[in-house]
Amino acid sequence: MKVEHILKPVYNRESKVLILGTMPSPKSRELGFYYGHPQNKFWKVLSDVLEENLPISNEEKKDLILKHKIALWDVLETCEIDGASDSSIKNPKPNDINQIIKESEVTQIFVTGKKAESLYNKLCLESTKIPCICLPSTSPANCTISYEKLKEAYEIILQYL
Repeated sequence: MKVEHILKPVYNRESKVLILGTMPSPKSRELGFYYGHPQNKFWKVLSDVLEENLPISNEEKKDLILKHKIALWDVLETCEIDGASDSSIKNPKPNDINQIIKESEVTQIFVTGKKAESLYNKLCLESTKIPCICLPSTSPANCTISYEKLKEAYEIILQYL
């Protein structure tokens, strides 16, 4: 099924790091914000790393990342995808990541998962000139990594804030 990215990027002029997923899941699109699946650990991990309370509403999530100079978006603008299965992605078209880079202080890009890394390196790196750092996926499908290991991996973000 062809999917268009419907969520706006979240950033401001002070954003220093950009975290990119692949494409919003059906649940995220339904809820209107990133990492919306209730079993996705993204917001728990990020709030723990930043030593903040877990944000519940979309507005609280947006406030959390902007407060800590983090930008959030996805690598892809459109693609064909089955549900939320990154491995099924075909005909990917990238978002214009440079839009955020030009309008912020982003100097480091992180991607959440190997598919986001592969797509970023193939479709965006030549344009942005900023190598990405791959973080483990926080998706419920990634059950091979413990919560503690996820949190430990995401702590690298602190070095760039």
